Amino acid sequence: MSLSLNRLITRKLLTIFTTSKRNFKVAVLGASGGIGQPLALLLKQNPLVSQLALYDVSKITPGVAVDLSHMNTCTLTEGFTGEDQLCTCLYGSSVVIIPAGLPRKPGMSRDDLFKSNAGIIANLTCAIARFCPCAMICIITNPVNACVPIASEIMCKCGVYDPNRIFGVTTLDLVRASTFVAEVNLTNPTCQYVPVIGGHAGATIIPLLSRSCPPILMSGTTRDTLTKRIQEGGTEVVAAKAGGGSATLSMAFAAARFANAILRGLNGEENVVEPAYVKSNVTASAYFSTPLLLGRCGIKENLGIGKVDQYEQDLICKAVPMLQKSIKAGVDFVKNLPSK
Repeated sequence: MSLSLNRLITRKLLTIFTTSKRNFKVAVLGASGGIGQPLALLLKQNPLVSQLALYDVSKITPGVAVDLSHMNTCTLTEGFTGEDQLCTCLYGSSVVIIPAGLPRKPGMSRDDLFKSNAGIIANLTCAIARFCPCAMICIITNPVNACVPIASEIMCKCGVYDPNRIFGVTTLDLVRASTFVAEVNLTNPTCQYVPVIGGHAGATIIPLLSRSCPPILMSGTTRDTLTKRIQEGGTEVVAAKAGGGSATLSMAFAAARFANAILRGLNGEENVVEPAYVKSNVTASAYFSTPLLLGRCGIKENLGIGKVDQYEQDLICKAVPMLQKSIKAGVDFVKNLPSK
């Protein structure tokens, strides 16, 4: 039996085996970058993923897929590159994760990335609207505060908009908050929980330290320091890498966690809760990150902000105008796109 025929038979048997137990195809757009590769590595190990489709403009993408395919998990992995292959990558996807775009460099804010990354998000969302309009869209690309509204407006223009299926991934803020508070609390970071709401940039990131579990005993100075560190965690990484990049490994870890929550919801698991930046009416901002109850159709219920103290209420009041500005930038970007 020829090697190529043997591979074809093996692939067919794996397809039968995996689809009988797991039915979710996940596409990663921007899969060859600093976030995309470690994210793909983590997703390849997720038993809820039957097919992993990797897309990037980089020519190494098929090689990344082959590299991952040598791992002895049952997830089928394929790599795609070039716009002509994007449709094949997306077709049949239940979840699409987008880390594509330029990373931050020293001195850059997330807003500085807007002009370059806005166009990337718009183009990729157009393709999603055509080839897998019912997929859950998980956006990592910065600035998330503006990119999620861009994706929403594009899906709306294409006539396939469902606000329950578009998410800005803010899980990294939650992960950082738990890690930093555990350092102060001297607790196990995997057992430390700190809710984080708002947006995904600077002062729009609002850690609810009053609801830390286990509780944290802190002075006003400690609270200010912790809040600032959580809000500027991304800048801390950019500075530490000294021009060599931004948060990639921790972002991939957080994105894989969020993707797993989405997949668990799709799989019918009950009580799956994870925060994300979504279309919202809980504040005056049209988009806001809060804990979400996830299910087969995406958001089952927005669990809202919950109880906050005055310190946190002041942070919310400060964040809302910033979010509104970013949202307007995203909406206006789509309005000003040339008609096709």
